[in-house]
Amino acid sequence: MAIIETKSGKVQGYIENDVEVYKGIPYAEPPIDDLRFSPPVMKKPWDGVLEAKEYSPFAFQGYSMLEDYFGKNEPESEDCLYLNIWTPVADNEKRPVMFWIHGGAFITGGGGVPIYDGSVLAKRGDVVVVTINYRLGAFGYSYIPGVTANVGQLDQIMALEWVRDNIEKFGGDPENVTIFGESAGGYAVLTLSAMSAAKGLFHRVIAQSAPFINPKVTEKHTKGLMKMLNLKKGDIDAFRKTPPEDIIDVQNKYLEKINSAMEFRPLIDGVSLPIHPLKVFQNGDCLNIDFMIGSNLDEAKMFTSMGGEVFANPEKAILMFLGMFGIDATNSAKMYETYKKAREGNLSTDPKDIADAIITDFMFRIPTIRFLEAQFKHQKNTYNYLFTWESPGFDGQLGSCHALELAFVFDTLNIPGMENFTGQGPEAELLSQKIMDAWIAFARTGNPNHEGLPEWQSYDTEKRATMCLGKDCKQVTAAYDKEREAWDGFLEV
Repeated sequence: MAIIETKSGKVQGYIENDVEVYKGIPYAEPPIDDLRFSPPVMKKPWDGVLEAKEYSPFAFQGYSMLEDYFGKNEPESEDCLYLNIWTPVADNEKRPVMFWIHGGAFITGGGGVPIYDGSVLAKRGDVVVVTINYRLGAFGYSYIPGVTANVGQLDQIMALEWVRDNIEKFGGDPENVTIFGESAGGYAVLTLSAMSAAKGLFHRVIAQSAPFINPKVTEKHTKGLMKMLNLKKGDIDAFRKTPPEDIIDVQNKYLEKINSAMEFRPLIDGVSLPIHPLKVFQNGDCLNIDFMIGSNLDEAKMFTSMGGEVFANPEKAILMFLGMFGIDATNSAKMYETYKKAREGNLSTDPKDIADAIITDFMFRIPTIRFLEAQFKHQKNTYNYLFTWESPGFDGQLGSCHALELAFVFDTLNIPGMENFTGQGPEAELLSQKIMDAWIAFARTGNPNHEGLPEWQSYDTEKRATMCLGKDCKQVTAAYDKEREAWDGFLEV
């Protein structure tokens, strides 16, 4: 197999299933010692040939209850800034590049998770697929004013710069890059759209299940973490000398203490991230970006099915949940009744199902709609999807839950452990092909339409066209509109 000469050095991968694979290519220097909490530094050239045949270690992983079901990502290391490439062939064809940013609440995950294997997508679409690691949790998203902020986002930008400078050698087109990601990765691609350092490094965006995140700047969580480590506020030198295992251990304890998982996240620091990403779309600053965004019908069921006693009384849980975000009891109760009435005669009015629908919309669907409402005014290639396939897991309690679409996007339905989560068989495989073809078409042209789907119209606030992707793939207009209207005046910036 040919040796590829990148600007950092020579690499050699391997061929599997007629796809060239290059794993564990470093795009930055290891962020250790004085580079911990600092912006990434471009990888210095190496001598010899790098055998790019194994995934790199994951970034240090925080705890997530999902690891109890799917296992922990290992091994982990601070030396984690690597990327992986799948290409039909490393030639001069200039294929579309699909650059994946993983999710995991900004505390877990990595480009080497088996579900993100890019081989089928690359081969089916004649595209180049790239997955990356970036710094997570306190390592990537600690905030000390004037010292460190958003370095996990800066890692993503450096990986995109590496792609710009080298992807032609792998058969990719640096002038046609689509960034796509799910959950925290979905929010990351929206955030990159608001970062001037990322401008021009990508041309299209697919955001899958991007959650509601308040990026308002706060020192609270970095201070809280450092206090539990017995470090003085802002003492970056001592923070850099703290063993990484101690940081992760205390991070886990801190997030458990405050009962939250998303506190280490992108923040509006005024420098790397100047304003709210939604404002950037509203202002028309992303008018040249083709845009596709969507969510899953029952996102919240992933979390509420594992939520234990907190959801024993769904109405009380909704009051508590919305109250945490400034929605008072009167408005919460009104919203609950609106959802109940909208679902009568059509959907379940079981209190748990109503609570799941409200939390799903709060966390995912309404934020998704806010970005659609902002972008369609400036860019005709603006598309919305709703993933509706249901999981057989947890005796059917998961519905079309968070993260369920991932194996369909990459056609990794047959990896170990997927059968009980996604289901398998001809129907599932056909849906995966339809979704892959839509993502590929969008990456190639900015339009997800293909002959395997009915017509998929662009989004506007008159029809609110949405492609439902499930056992039945169909376009609907104004989906769940009474529920959407209940959020008027909320989740806006």
